[in-house]
Amino acid sequence: MAHTNKGRVSRFADFAEAYAAMTSAGEFPASFTETIAESRLSIIDDPTRDPMPDAELARGCVEDLTAQIFRLLAGTRMEAFGQPVAWGIVNSLHYVAKRIKRQEDDAAAELGEMVRVFDPSEVYQSRMEELQQRCQSLAEARAALETMCNHAANVYFVETGKPFNTIRGSRTGTGLTASQIEGFDYLKAREAEHNAKHYPARPAVLVSGGGDWEDADMIFRRMDMVRARIPHMILFTGKRFKGAEQISTCWANERGVPIVGFSLNKRGPNDFRAAYRRNKVWDSIDEIAEAMIFEQSQVQVDLARLLRARNVPLHIFRLAEQNNGTGPTDLAALRAEEQRRALA
Repeated sequence: MAHTNKGRVSRFADFAEAYAAMTSAGEFPASFTETIAESRLSIIDDPTRDPMPDAELARGCVEDLTAQIFRLLAGTRMEAFGQPVAWGIVNSLHYVAKRIKRQEDDAAAELGEMVRVFDPSEVYQSRMEELQQRCQSLAEARAALETMCNHAANVYFVETGKPFNTIRGSRTGTGLTASQIEGFDYLKAREAEHNAKHYPARPAVLVSGGGDWEDADMIFRRMDMVRARIPHMILFTGKRFKGAEQISTCWANERGVPIVGFSLNKRGPNDFRAAYRRNKVWDSIDEIAEAMIFEQSQVQVDLARLLRARNVPLHIFRLAEQNNGTGPTDLAALRAEEQRRALA
């Protein structure tokens, strides 16, 4: 029987209560309060004294944007598209917040350069004030967009029972969701050894393969056993959005375990060696304490060979072992049985 995510709400009447209980819901008043008298987001724009959006309206708008797509498509032939459309909405907020963060970093870097080359002229002072105002304005806008994104991600989790994963980039935890770190960020921070957010000093458990795996209960039980031995673990995955890696991500999300997702670094559309190069990256990371490898392809065979040579403890899962040894669900047989019952 498939595992039921505790974050999933089963009745429409419970959704409003679930949203209100989110920690991200309480962040809107602070994030949507003006922190400076005038805002200036660009050097070509005039300063404005317009207020920030209303906090309660912003919260309601985020909930409606993310959740109403499920209401619209529920019970229709397009219901399956609800999740990807909602994911796109959350990802759009994430993308805009990251873009504002880059603009803020650029403005802060320019401000730092001006501080190092002090000039008592009036032009210099005016430019300094403009940059300071722009940095503060961008920080104010970024905080608001990040709050919207975090709340939308939590709504997505309540609706789907699955944590919101970015294709690229890292996200820190949002109360309902655990930290999700891009593999590139992890390796970069690991090399620098100074970024605590992107380099958790913990042993890692790697999960790979199993794109067609469906037995969530089996994975949840085994992951709980591993975590009992390694309580401060982090989870490594190949950032697959289905099967064993998605199930393990849901497990980590429920348990508050940080997740590091290693995307494929393809050099072209037909780069079939990308997964093998990722195996070599994993093989170079000493922090991997155990690995759970699910039957899928020669990529998993290669990964098991590399890790076994390093004496990393392996948990090998074959497709036939799931569902109490009965193997994958025969969907064709289920459909045939449903048709027979409908005709009876």
